[in-house]
Amino acid sequence: MKTLTKAILAGTVVAGLVAPTLAQAHGIWFAERARQLALIYGVGADDLDTVRRLPLVETVAGYGPDWQPVKTELRAAGPIVVVDREQPTIAVSAVMNNGVWSKTADGQWHKKGRDEVPEAVLSERTLKYAVHLTAPLNGPMPVLPDQTLQVVPVEGKLPEQMGTPVTLRVLFQGKPVAGALVHHDFVNDPDQERLKTDADGTVTLKVRNQGLNVIGATYVGPSDDKAKYDKIEYFATLSFVLPHLPE
Repeated sequence: MKTLTKAILAGTVVAGLVAPTLAQAHGIWFAERARQLALIYGVGADDLDTVRRLPLVETVAGYGPDWQPVKTELRAAGPIVVVDREQPTIAVSAVMNNGVWSKTADGQWHKKGRDEVPEAVLSERTLKYAVHLTAPLNGPMPVLPDQTLQVVPVEGKLPEQMGTPVTLRVLFQGKPVAGALVHHDFVNDPDQERLKTDADGTVTLKVRNQGLNVIGATYVGPSDDKAKYDKIEYFATLSFVLPHLPE
């Protein structure tokens, strides 16, 4: 993924150069489906047609215990997209280029740029990122090469119980993002009021679920092609599972 925008001030990326869209954006994340790890596209409980969107996924990657690459591929399996790995992983990641979209005054979205929809009230390019921890985190999470926007636990570990506080940092091109908007629970409460990261890119929240957690972060950057779109919206998820008690 080529670098698209860069706004660094004293080592900190400053978010909010363009006001974020009020409507909830879709994202990608990983979750278990029929005992297989799957890539999901949607928002909240909307598990949309990821198979149809599979050509939009630019990269998928897997990482072993020391964050060394593990050969990883995506495969359409009926109505879902599953992850195939040659070896066990501690994390997987993906990038989806969702393209350019324009919204007209009637509220309709069109997969075209402002150059094709000059009457649009908003035109944006959207990029989706996802990291899923498939094993407990036992040390700092590195900046992954395919993740232009990434959410990382500051302490290099995650709580074992829901309700326990965790401090996260949002990174854009490896630098902390001030003012990024963070979804506490993107799947179960997508319309919640979002938190803003501090000057050092951090936010502290309580882990929501004793099960799948999908935390989302949005950073909006300036356009690199004003003729086609007004801004670039980056959306990233960090997902992980807290185990339940033995049956």
